[in-house]
Amino acid sequence: MTARRTAAGIALTGIAPLVLTALTATPAVAHGSMTDPVSRISACFAEGPEHPKSAACKAMVAAGGTQALYDWNGVRDGNAGGQSKKRIPDGKLCSANAPEYRGLDLPRADWPATNLKAGDHTFRYKATAPHRGSFELYVTKDGYDPAKPLKWSDLEAKPFAKVTNPKLTDGDYVFGGKVPAKSGRHLIYSIWQRSDSPEAFYTCSDVVFGKSGGTGRSGGTGKGAAASAPSAAAPSDRQIAAEAGKSTIDHMHHGAHGGAQAAGDTGTAPDTSAGNAAHPNGGAAKEVDPKQAGAQQAAGSHLAETGGDSSTAPMAVGGAAVVALGASVLLVSARRKAARQRG
Repeated sequence: MTARRTAAGIALTGIAPLVLTALTATPAVAHGSMTDPVSRISACFAEGPEHPKSAACKAMVAAGGTQALYDWNGVRDGNAGGQSKKRIPDGKLCSANAPEYRGLDLPRADWPATNLKAGDHTFRYKATAPHRGSFELYVTKDGYDPAKPLKWSDLEAKPFAKVTNPKLTDGDYVFGGKVPAKSGRHLIYSIWQRSDSPEAFYTCSDVVFGKSGGTGRSGGTGKGAAASAPSAAAPSDRQIAAEAGKSTIDHMHHGAHGGAQAAGDTGTAPDTSAGNAAHPNGGAAKEVDPKQAGAQQAAGSHLAETGGDSSTAPMAVGGAAVVALGASVLLVSARRKAARQRG
């Protein structure tokens, strides 16, 4: 091997990892769930994944296993891109169409609920991995029946609260909104759409307007109503920290879990080696592609209205270009030095 080739090889070997790093740069990952009003998954996680107290949370575990509760902050669609209503089918809103969270979609009137009043309210959303984006909150229409599968048409057409990049206080996104006048049992549905990625997060929070927690159909004591639905409580920071080791969600790279196996199911857990096959919504098995995020934003796919951070993908590409230029300069320098030594 000539001195020229040796020098060139050394230069390229030293630069290649840097180029690869720049080309594979991805946006940070966001995770979290609503804690005021308390989301279904937060309430069940607070009760304890292995031995939940309420009948609804026990049914959730029976339907989808305990792992979904340890992964309480990961109800998401990695490729939502502002198209949640098109991507998530009716009856799958609370799970975001993710198989591992299917227990959240169980239609029943006894989910732990938060008492709520019409008027100004301060909402809290626990962010275990915060990121830029916007929140939209929807409430169910009058006549909503919790004993039936939740459909998009059950929600009011427009969000009653919408905020972009709310303030992060002690690990919680805190923002205000004016709750419309309702009566009886209802549901608050939230969509947290990231502004620099197609990824979006979802929560279902069961709420009761008025003193009775046992109403079924909103505004009355609808069919299938529970005699006394329990009050929902959010998990404490201590519990979140204590159970974090049992989560299969990697906050930096989304991890790769195949979803919880339903109680009574036979066979093995879903195979994640096929990428998105076991996760129709992008699931925890698929990394968010920054190129895809940039392409969707360039095409005007209406991600969160934060002024967008569509610069994420271009920044990665631009960084790679700078590194590649540096590699070229070093390579030319190495060749000239080799030529001088040869002369």
